[in-house]
Amino acid sequence: MIVLDTSALLFWTLDPANLSQKAHEVILGADRILVSSISIWEIALKVKQQQLVLPLTIDDYADRLQRLKSLEILPVDVQAWLENLGLPWEHPDPAARTIVALAARFNCPLVTADRIMADYYPQTIW
Repeated sequence: MIVLDTSALLFWTLDPANLSQKAHEVILGADRILVSSISIWEIALKVKQQQLVLPLTIDDYADRLQRLKSLEILPVDVQAWLENLGLPWEHPDPAARTIVALAARFNCPLVTADRIMADYYPQTIW
């Protein structure tokens, strides 16, 4: 089981050449891939702000993600917010905090190229 951050999710599903070799191998070998629903929000927000262009609508992208057998999109529920707030990490981005909290909840590797997340969370793969 692994958790993907938002960039890793985008790279894996839309531009695999941007994944590191190690990240690519770990994703291919994973029996279970978890993604926080906050990543869908992040992607949609970047599209809306014209900071990201997708080759399909955000609705179609989310629909395709939900049909991937190995991928589980987990909701940001009360427990997720409490775990986010409970992190002893002074990172101001709620999305980054939520993604790290998800990986910590399941005590599993986090696939991310984000150095700030990697410096905090020791089970990072890139």
